[in-house]
This record gives sequence, structure tokens and C-alpha cells, in this order.
Amino acid sequence: MTDIFSYLKERPYPGRSIMLGKTVCGDLFCAYFIMGRSENSRNRIFEATPDGLRTSAFDFSLMSDPSLIIYHPVRDLNEGFIVSNGDQTDTIRASLKSGGSIYDALSLRCFEPDKPNYTPRISGVCMPSGENILSILKTDDGENCDRYYYSYYPAPGEARFISTYEGMGSPLPSFSGEPIRFNIPQGDTETVSNLVWDALNEDNRISLYVLIGDKYKIINKNIRRQ
Repeated sequence: MTDIFSYLKERPYPGRSIMLGKTVCGDLFCAYFIMGRSENSRNRIFEATPDGLRTSAFDFSLMSDPSLIIYHPVRDLNEGFIVSNGDQTDTIRASLKSGGSIYDALSLRCFEPDKPNYTPRISGVCMPSGENILSILKTDDGENCDRYYYSYYPAPGEARFISTYEGMGSPLPSFSGEPIRFNIPQGDTETVSNLVWDALNEDNRISLYVLIGDKYKIINKNIRRQ
């Protein structure tokens, strides 16, 4: 079992990351965070929507290319939800609503075209049955797409973590291996959110969303003034 907070503190740039599991009380648990190095990536915030979460520009005058950074990371799905690091959230939702699967949906998608990093697409689905499915679509050569899927029925108090990257480099090294298993810290949404946020690199962290049961918390590095 990995100490997820030590893991994050040792990695200044995991990129975009998903955590899925179930608390000791049996509540659904989800966390999604984004990090950024460029001005365009750092110019973002999370905003709640009626059915989940979206990214938005913090300063619209500085937005240069919204294609890969503006999307809906979280969408409700009956008694579950979908979470991803791109607009494949909507691809997955459309497939599930029409009787398809996450596998059908992601067979239509591949890694992001941001040469030389070719950022992986990471996705998660919490099914009404209690099954959690995590996926990563990535490449070794910039042409062929490797698709990996992992299915779990998390024990109470446990979750899995997957990210786009494993650290710094040029190009950035993609996440490899099975999603990391860890114990969810006990506490309410506020407590857990602060623990995750504090574990992230202060320079690179941008936004965090944590959902426990029907309660969520958003933390944005950039705060709009009213």
C-alpha cells in the first residue's frame, strides 16, 4: 500500500491525476487535479456545473489555445460518474447513455497531439454496480496508441491513483504500470482536500476537485475577485 502523500511530494509534476475509490463508510471517493508549467496551462480554474465540473480560463485575455485545456473533467452518470483529463469525458458519457461501454468509447480516442509529450488520456468511471474502471491511452512513438484498462471493486477505505506523467523530463515520462493503491485518509471533504492540495508542488499545482459521497470541494490557485 502506497503512502499517496509521500508519493506526490516526491513528484513535482505528475500532471493531471485521478483518484477513485470508496471511503471506510462506503461513500464514493473521487479526486481530480491539474498541474501546469506553461502560462496557458496555469491560466485555469475549476468551476462546478449542475452535473459535475468544468475547467475555465482564469483570465480570458491570456487564453491562447483552449483545445486541450478547456473541458468537463467530471460528469454525473446515474448513481456513478465519469472523470477524465479531456473531452473524452463526453465521449464516454455518450457511449454509456447509448448502451455502449467505456471500451467502445475510448477505442475512438487516443493520446493528445501535443508533441513531443503526447500527453496520455486518463479516464475513470465509477459504475452504479460499484465497479471502478481506470484507463490510460498513451504512446511510445507518437503514432501508435496503447490502451490500458483496469477494473476494481475497491475495499472500504481504499482507492487507486493514475496520472498523465511520472515526473519531469523532456519529453515528460508517461505514467507506467498499474494504478497505485492507497488508503484514503479519514476525514470530511475539507480535510481530505487540504491534505491532497498540501502534497502537491506549490509552483505547479493549479486546481483540485474532491468528491466524497454527495459533498465536493474545489480548490483553485487562481481566485477570481468578485
